[in-house]
Amino acid sequence: MALTLFSRRPEPPLLEPEPWPEIGETWKPEGVTIAQRYYNQAHAVVLVYTTDDGPSGTYYSVACLGCHYATRENGQRTYNKRYGLADAAKVANEHATTCRALPRGIPARPDDDTVRERLHAWVRGARHRTEDVQLWISDLDLIRLTLQRTNDWIVGVLQQLAGDQPDVLRIERSQYSDYVSYYARRLPEN
Repeated sequence: MALTLFSRRPEPPLLEPEPWPEIGETWKPEGVTIAQRYYNQAHAVVLVYTTDDGPSGTYYSVACLGCHYATRENGQRTYNKRYGLADAAKVANEHATTCRALPRGIPARPDDDTVRERLHAWVRGARHRTEDVQLWISDLDLIRLTLQRTNDWIVGVLQQLAGDQPDVLRIERSQYSDYVSYYARRLPEN
């Protein structure tokens, strides 16, 4: 009887665990570098990500894959509102501890024509009646998980739009460096 209580059982075979796409472990959207992941209370993933190293450092955004929460700056500051990694991690953790949204599916990568149309709509929506409006690629950070394109690809689309529709978008190149500015043209007067 003592032998049956303490008999050895064979160890289960070592299997490689399959990655879980619903928690974002294998999801690497193009144009986005995911720095950290947090679980909310219902196991939806809250991401801390960056899209580019800016001239004054790397800035991070936070997005929840359960609810529609997304942020890229602290509205309480007056200077340097964008999140560094520590601030973004704190915001993501705070959101994860209070959010109860169920996990949604990973956003599918849209086709090129859909992304082009979204960028064209973004430029057209930024236009004002009184003046040209400067557009920044970083203004797209909050929707980069759904665009899933690199900065170079986005710049190419904007340059094509400026060439095709100069009455909607103009490009201004710096005479001192390679810096390029984009301006949504003001709306025509009726």
